[in-house]
Amino acid sequence: MSRAVLSIGSNLGDRLAHLRAAVAAFGDTVLVVSGVYETPPWGDADQPAYLNAALLAGDPAATPRDWLARARAAEAAAGRTRDPERRYGPRTLDVDVIAVWDAAGEPVHSADPELTLPHPRAHLRAFVLRPWIDIEPHGRLPGHGWLTDLLNAEPLASDALELSPRPDLALESDT
Repeated sequence: MSRAVLSIGSNLGDRLAHLRAAVAAFGDTVLVVSGVYETPPWGDADQPAYLNAALLAGDPAATPRDWLARARAAEAAAGRTRDPERRYGPRTLDVDVIAVWDAAGEPVHSADPELTLPHPRAHLRAFVLRPWIDIEPHGRLPGHGWLTDLLNAEPLASDALELSPRPDLALESDT
């Protein structure tokens, strides 16, 4: 079975509804969903706070490109528009394919500019790693190491202090 870790985030409109719609868009491929975290913006401070989460999805037939197509479809359904002048600007929904494993459980590596795997900046983002730890406490980011080691080292350890768990906001999967 192909498995993928996806990072989802929203800071425009009904943020929680956008995250829920992203989980729903992946349907029965969703294996587990993390808690929700409120996070400061990353890379462009002049915007509202984000809600972020992670999900683990699995599909026996999915290729890495299939995961990317599903991610982009979920973003489009949420009205996401990309502003080339503001790469890290606000968005209704952002769905990033962080890592993919093939049917044998081996991590998929790709240098394709449209789908670099594992995600080239995941190891620098507490808002990706902390929710991922919720769903895979002993997870590893291929090529970078244990999630907990990455999150406990600077500069991410300081960044992680700025993440606020939101147990009052739940993302439910139907699986």
